Amino acid sequence: MISYAPLWETMKEKNVSQYKLLTSGIDNKTLDSLKKNRNITVLTMEKLCRIIGCSPNDIVRFENADF
Repeated sequence: MISYAPLWETMKEKNVSQYKLLTSGIDNKTLDSLKKNRNITVLTMEKLCRIIGCSPNDIVRFENADF
């Protein structure tokens, strides 16, 4: 399962608000998907990384993966 818990932690550490994401090109539907741990596109992940100034590892983690 995908978890975006690291995203919220990283945003808090870097003082990036949800409003900042909204004004930087991330829409409400995408924010809702992130809150509900739903899939996002790689392009969206790239946008988030650029806005926040982080890497994908700072945004997402895989939990309970059966690898």
